[in-house]
Amino acid sequence: MSFPDRPGYESERHVGLTVTSASLDAYLSLAAELADAAGAAIRPYFRTRLTVDDKADLSPVTAADRAAEAAMRRLINARFPGHGIFGEEYGRERDDAEFVWVLDPIDGTKSFISGVPLFGTLIALAHNGTPILGIIDQPISRERWLGAAGLATTHNGAAIACRACPALSSATVFATTPDMFEGADAGAFARAAGAAKLVRFGADCYASGLVALGFADLVIEASLKPYDFGPMGPIVEGAGGIVTDWRGAPLGLQSDGRVIIAGDRRAHAEALALLNG
Repeated sequence: MSFPDRPGYESERHVGLTVTSASLDAYLSLAAELADAAGAAIRPYFRTRLTVDDKADLSPVTAADRAAEAAMRRLINARFPGHGIFGEEYGRERDDAEFVWVLDPIDGTKSFISGVPLFGTLIALAHNGTPILGIIDQPISRERWLGAAGLATTHNGAAIACRACPALSSATVFATTPDMFEGADAGAFARAAGAAKLVRFGADCYASGLVALGFADLVIEASLKPYDFGPMGPIVEGAGGIVTDWRGAPLGLQSDGRVIIAGDRRAHAEALALLNG
């Protein structure tokens, strides 16, 4: 995949970014290999009687999560040993580097251990803290979303686009679970969700893929970590959407984990106002 012939390409998200065509191609190639390796590690475990452990925060983790992240880390360290890595299962490595790979081997482990194929492997590459490349890979349905700075987002290699949604009253809104909204966040989400046409829960990262595909309109989340939201900016924005925090600022590795992912800026603006109302 080549960087488009657009010298001086800039966007609201990537002003000042200097990544050459050759280096972006190399990063895209590695990202695809990472997704392939993670999928190969995950598929043998799906719908098997595997052991589920609880982490300190009581979230589940399995051998599939660990194997997939370990496989991706090996490839990154072999190809770009100076790059940093921030993964859900094995933490941070050289995370002060200019380029940092952000990995969630199975986003939606609760779905995975329940036999529900709505989880995904999340891969992002951040340049100086700003994600410039993202992948959502669903290894069971063999679906892959790919977004990168200056490129149109693709789903299994075909360019995709978000759909128009002029108002929340016509919007389908997703969130992973209502339990993620606590205190004032619960009231804020209730205001935004109450204005929507349809509210759905439980799709994890797959919901963001549906926004990029034009089958959903917004994802509103809280309490996310960078490995949960890292790929979403490049993917959804490359399909014509917008991804911000609840204050309307672009997402970076230091964002607070409250996220709005929208296919249409009009619906995004309305949701933002209600969240902060």
